[in-house]
Amino acid sequence: MAEDIERTTIRTVAWRLLPLVFLLYLLSLVDRVNLGFAALTMNKDLGLSPYTYSLGVAAFFFGYIPCEVPSNLILERIGARRWIGRIAMTWGIAASGMALVSGERSFLLARFLLGAAEAGLFPGMLLYLTYWFPRAYRARVNAALVLAIPASGALGAPIATSLLELNGVFGLEGWKWLFLLEGIPTVLLGFVVLRLLTDRPANAIWLAPENRAWLVATMARERTSVEAAHNPLSVRRGLVDPRVLLLCFTYFAFGTISYSMGYFLPLIVKGWGVTNFAVGWIVAVPSVVGICAMLAGSYFADRIEDKRPFLSALMILCAIGWIGMGFYATSAWALIAVALVEIGIGIARPMFWTVPPLFLSGATMAGAIALISVFANFGGIFGPVVIGWLKTTTNSFSGGLYYVACTAFASAIAILVVRISPRVARAVGAGR
Repeated sequence: MAEDIERTTIRTVAWRLLPLVFLLYLLSLVDRVNLGFAALTMNKDLGLSPYTYSLGVAAFFFGYIPCEVPSNLILERIGARRWIGRIAMTWGIAASGMALVSGERSFLLARFLLGAAEAGLFPGMLLYLTYWFPRAYRARVNAALVLAIPASGALGAPIATSLLELNGVFGLEGWKWLFLLEGIPTVLLGFVVLRLLTDRPANAIWLAPENRAWLVATMARERTSVEAAHNPLSVRRGLVDPRVLLLCFTYFAFGTISYSMGYFLPLIVKGWGVTNFAVGWIVAVPSVVGICAMLAGSYFADRIEDKRPFLSALMILCAIGWIGMGFYATSAWALIAVALVEIGIGIARPMFWTVPPLFLSGATMAGAIALISVFANFGGIFGPVVIGWLKTTTNSFSGGLYYVACTAFASAIAILVVRISPRVARAVGAGR
């Protein structure tokens, strides 16, 4: 009977929340990295060098990073429905506003405003999912969220390059149509969030009373077990806890990998001499591989007691892939290396986010998740800027790609050093 209630509850919650959460993150990624496809024509129209373009990539994060931790703390206080709905509306407006860019200064300003508008979405949704799903389901649930990352490549790439074909319609360049049409759906989705998202299990009137009672009790019990195994930390102490800082460094590498891929892979593929339209379809291929790897890997990840060694191996696989990309940067053989990176990061990302709840809870977890996510954005600054600078100074992408490989290797070591309670790890491995 208890197992039937658990199964029914998790299924109902998943079908209610995960499609909306997935769609939110998918659109945020599309609005964030469509710059890589717009750059195929925009850079020439605006006279942007590879280095200036990379500064525009970084400008997004200068707006995003300062707002990340405060945003999650606000969400914890006022609820996800109102706060995430607000985020979606403002970032959608800012994303469409990129169509108004006319030069270097307006380009940098628009990117900064987009980052500030979108700040807090990803860590906010990660935190939100910890309110609703027990530990035994975390890797699969996190996969449903971060599946949007490879999906944004598989779906967003061909859509973006197709929108570039609207060049000249009503006198607008194709890259302006790209920004305009990909920002509007996000604004509309913000109103959907205000209507459908529920803040906490106790407020879920769409769950049967016995299912709601089971979920509330289960989440409370798990929170108590974490606090019993690890002394409860204040928000301030949690942000400087060595385990959190190690996870910050590890996620710095995740951000370096993802954003470097998103912002520069289209330009690398374009260097092979293919058309803009073909670029989108070529970039989509390794993204599909990443989707398959994430779906398969997340299912087995919830059955692994200690995920750290596996996470380390996956980051080494990413490093090998980036070395291959650097070696074959001017050849289509690089796609094999890209696929290795997509497999490694695809499986690792949902596994990674099962680690913080093993020793954090409440407002401390809200702040720590946001801080860890911030470091991915630092990776989004350093990775693209290093690649853009080296491309400008050496006329080759290879040096920057080797830099990304080094960060992946370093993160493989860092994740092994994180200490967690063996008792909590065994509880997770047992699925209860």
